Amino acid sequence: MTWLITGGAGYIGAHVARVMAEAGERVVALDDLSAGVPARLPADVPLVRGSAGDGELLKRLFAEHAVTGVVHLAARKQVGESVEQPTRYYEENVGGLAALLDAVAGAGIRRFLFSSSAAVYGNPDVELITEDTPCAPMSPYGETKLAGEWLVRAAGRAHGVATVCLRYFNVAGTAAPELADTGVFNVVPMVFDRLTRDEAPRIFGADYPTPDGTCIRDYIHVADLAEAHLAAARRLSAPDASGDLTVNIGRGEGVSVRELVTLIGEVTGDTRPAVVEARRPGDAPRAVASAARAAEELGWTARRGVREMVESAWRGWLLHHGR
Repeated sequence: MTWLITGGAGYIGAHVARVMAEAGERVVALDDLSAGVPARLPADVPLVRGSAGDGELLKRLFAEHAVTGVVHLAARKQVGESVEQPTRYYEENVGGLAALLDAVAGAGIRRFLFSSSAAVYGNPDVELITEDTPCAPMSPYGETKLAGEWLVRAAGRAHGVATVCLRYFNVAGTAAPELADTGVFNVVPMVFDRLTRDEAPRIFGADYPTPDGTCIRDYIHVADLAEAHLAAARRLSAPDASGDLTVNIGRGEGVSVRELVTLIGEVTGDTRPAVVEARRPGDAPRAVASAARAAEELGWTARRGVREMVESAWRGWLLHHGR
């Protein structure tokens, strides 16, 4: 098989490309380089520059590389930005996906792996979020991911494409410093950024109904996430692959924001106390995955802990940003 990875030069995409290539899969990456970095990719993984919504480009790419499966990671993914630019998010995340699925069907490709998000769940009041927990996204970003799942499943049924949707929880860490997330959008790099600028970390809300008053989240190492993609791709590669599967990708363990900030202080050596600010709208008190289906259906379980995530992320931060 040959797998096309859209967004393949991005933070997550490059990890997926590396893991799949090292496992012996043939891989080609497609990326518009709006956030991707070509140097992240292994030397033996071809990179095609362009949009995952460009039907003519996809038609040529599928034929030239004999693509037999697609891993779709390319998307806009910032919650706040999606609130400000909802039409852009729907156009790129849903419209671009529709164009990609049309090209997949036209090329006779029968395997499709979709990057979704725990944002589809919204703010459920449950101890562990299962794949059957009702979805009620609270942002246009989450809405586009849920609509994307609907579209993937519908296209799969219409065209005989076996599909898997992976709902990521909070991704952190790096498998190597050069693959690190260079953006400052998620909690770990946001704390690093504050410390680098000689400012105290911020905690948004310390009055939630949790043991220490701060939000609890499920953090997943990006290397574990990449291995989950390999497991899903292997499932789709089976001769009898059919139907659709939706799976949470998390550790099934909650860590509070205060616990995470304390751990970051231990790793960086900067243990100044955090400043507590007002809650952010839409933050759920607790969002922790049930990881049972991933173990059962994919034979995959996360292997790396939160300290390893923070330590690896810090090494990557120092490489790209210094201190």
